[in-house]
Amino acid sequence: QVQLVESGGGLVQAGGSLRLACAASGRTFSSYCMTWFRQAPGKERELVAAISWSGASVAYADSVKGRFTISRDNAKNTVYLQMNSLKPEDTAVYYCAASVKWATVVARMDYWGEGTLVTVSS
Repeated sequence: QVQLVESGGGLVQAGGSLRLACAASGRTFSSYCMTWFRQAPGKERELVAAISWSGASVAYADSVKGRFTISRDNAKNTVYLQMNSLKPEDTAVYYCAASVKWATVVARMDYWGEGTLVTVSS
């Protein structure tokens, strides 16, 4: 069992930056790939970024490439999402998720956090 707790959301102006963090419980954090998803009001949950067990492989949605960076610190059981050049369309609840196998779709995730709200004002 893995429990995930996101933090770092908030209100920011367009062009600004935020860093989200997702802390995981347990001693097997490095056994999981970690993924950030987001869900805007009235829309489906979508992939933002994913990172493999050691951090050697990453993947990004086209909409965030060049602006967001995913990273992880296995010693701290934490995955991060650095978000720069934020746009109003980045407004959403951001969720972190863990999966035993490499995956970038909602249905393949094994554990979910409760989410943290990011609001970008224009």
